[in-house]
Amino acid sequence: MAEAVPVRCPACLRENGYTAPVFPCACGSPVHPPLDLAAPPVPLTHRTWSDSWVAVRCGSCGRESEWPHPELGCGSCGTVVRLPVHPVDAVATAPAANPEPPARAADGVAPVGEGGPEERREARPDGPDSRPAHIPLPPTAPVPRPAFRPVTIRTARDAVATAALYLRWLGFQDVRQPDGRPIPSAAVDLRAPGLVAQVDPTTAPAGLRAVECVWLNGLTASATSVYFSLAGYTEDARTRADDLGIPLFVMDLTGMPQPVNDPADELIGLGA
Repeated sequence: MAEAVPVRCPACLRENGYTAPVFPCACGSPVHPPLDLAAPPVPLTHRTWSDSWVAVRCGSCGRESEWPHPELGCGSCGTVVRLPVHPVDAVATAPAANPEPPARAADGVAPVGEGGPEERREARPDGPDSRPAHIPLPPTAPVPRPAFRPVTIRTARDAVATAALYLRWLGFQDVRQPDGRPIPSAAVDLRAPGLVAQVDPTTAPAGLRAVECVWLNGLTASATSVYFSLAGYTEDARTRADDLGIPLFVMDLTGMPQPVNDPADELIGLGA
């Protein structure tokens, strides 16, 4: 669990509390950007797509992934600052090659850190979504299909194209992408017969309003609503999506969408 740290605004010198967001590694362990508290925060005057991401290495499996760069808005003057992060080479990574075997629980259940259910239920209270990590539903006669081939995401356009490819892989036909270059600060619609999808390529977690909007669009079109996000979802958004039965997916920069709720698991299993 990441701890709150004080961050002094370079503009008004007010001290703000900041907690680094926690993200789920592909191995299931929580990771968060290692803040460099010895370096001063940098005012953010111009945002670029490449500078919005930072490499973070998982301390459990050693996997290196890219996550949104930590930022903080001053509660007094509104200045947005970007917080320095230690480079991955300076962070301790994988455990020793021959660690001592962890103690087994009395009932035979694997303890936390050994890949058991307890580890997968670990809450992420410091991230944009404080709900427990999503536990996939047991597989039930999945629709046979070849393995999905992800496409590396480097731009907002790549994120939209990857979501479209994934929807076609799920069985939706004639998935239409909008004309023109996607705007990094705006979500993009994808449409197909019986489908309304929203792709959010921004670095902010998708919120409650975004989830409700895609649900209303699907309701109006009598279609399935699906949401893809690069930065995850707020707790309210996930709760509402579960209530409405909206499949939620999160995409990392490798281009592999991951389900984050039960409706998404069901969509993968049943297909379009």
